[in-house]
Amino acid sequence: MNHWVEPSGIYETHLHVRDLKTSVAFYRDKLGLTLCYANPDRSLAFFWVGQARQQMLGLWEKPEDQIVRSHFAFSVSLRDLELAPAFLAERGIIYRDFFGNPGGEPTVHSWVPSVSLYFEDPDGHSLEYIALLPEGPRPELGAIPLSRWRELHRQTGKQRDV
Repeated sequence: MNHWVEPSGIYETHLHVRDLKTSVAFYRDKLGLTLCYANPDRSLAFFWVGQARQQMLGLWEKPEDQIVRSHFAFSVSLRDLELAPAFLAERGIIYRDFFGNPGGEPTVHSWVPSVSLYFEDPDGHSLEYIALLPEGPRPELGAIPLSRWRELHRQTGKQRDV
């Protein structure tokens, strides 16, 4: 058989959490996700990520020794990524750059290129806001601050309107 089943995206991901109520409050009230299903008897909750029925995040309450810290990224627009530091700070969420510096500048991953900010949920899962950049990849630059990326593209005339 020579046919591949090619995924078009990731529909859902799941996290184990210590306290479902605390995690529901974080994802619903601080990040603004839409709670679409909860079953307290099974200690689980599901959220739509973005448009309903397109992507889903599931939370499962488990004992501390069953929680494995995970990482995933939320796709956002470049405009929203630029607003994310203030959004997170207003909600008391400490954000960091790729290098772990609290309150650091968004980091460009030049091989994609994309720009990211990182933060954690109440259980220490590493979360990320990521936006794709319109310019072409420049992998030789590595991971650099967004201001440096923009400076380099202004100098070379490669910056497009965003």
